Amino acid sequence: MTALKVTVPASSANLGPGFDALGLALALHDVVEVQVTDAGLKVEVFDAGAGGVEDVPTDETHLVVRALRRACEHLGVTPPGLHLRCFNKIPHARGLGSSAAAVVSGIAAGYALAERPLDGDAVQLAAEFEGHADNAAASLLGGFVLAWCEKGRFHAERLTPHPSIRPVVAVPSVKSSTEATRGLLPEKVPHSDAAFSAGRAALAVHALTSDPSLLLPATEDRLHQDYRAPAYPATGRLVHDLRAAGVAATVSGAGPTVLALTVDGIIPAPVDVAGFEVIELPVDQTGVQVTSR
Repeated sequence: MTALKVTVPASSANLGPGFDALGLALALHDVVEVQVTDAGLKVEVFDAGAGGVEDVPTDETHLVVRALRRACEHLGVTPPGLHLRCFNKIPHARGLGSSAAAVVSGIAAGYALAERPLDGDAVQLAAEFEGHADNAAASLLGGFVLAWCEKGRFHAERLTPHPSIRPVVAVPSVKSSTEATRGLLPEKVPHSDAAFSAGRAALAVHALTSDPSLLLPATEDRLHQDYRAPAYPATGRLVHDLRAAGVAATVSGAGPTVLALTVDGIIPAPVDVAGFEVIELPVDQTGVQVTSR
């Protein structure tokens, strides 16, 4: 392919107790059009990240370009020139995997230019950019993913979430930095909290794939959300209120978006969602897609 279109889904990571291990692909998509040219680099950005305070770079430091170059280097191909048009629907710095989606789109484009199918190395290449594979694996594979790292090698397995699950996200206007919120996490946690989270993460796999009636207890967390709460008090309040109303709500990734795992696509009316844009986003079952254009 010398002219292609990459469509990549958003993702929600952690899903409560599955810190850096669980991810869910969501049907909100960035689209990147890639054209091989005779020489040089041209990057155009539309929607999120285009202009204003969210302006993203349009040179070699652009994340899609960096990931594409890394994949091409890995696969032994060198496009003479590139023209990228990036249509960004995933909001930036909101906990919906925008950075991972950008990386995955670049990796997938590199594989397509090399005429190679995505493989386990694609997970590794994508995860290296962020240091964990939960978001990237979800955007690559679609569905519900389990991610882990063994001896420096990232791995992921895709599972099919229960068909009755209807994710809803509440997206605030404020942004959050993953790096900043990770800085709020302690180096050590009590053994009882670690044991609690291990059990709930295991339960989350069962609830998400087989028995959604268990989603509320399965998404309870003691590893990261309370520590990060000072960074986004409105998010913490909404998670608390939704859970009090019986909705399996979590902080999406590093926040500040709230993920509600519902079976009806509805946020209960008494819950105050002022300051948040509420959107039902189905699970994306396919992951990144590349087509010629």
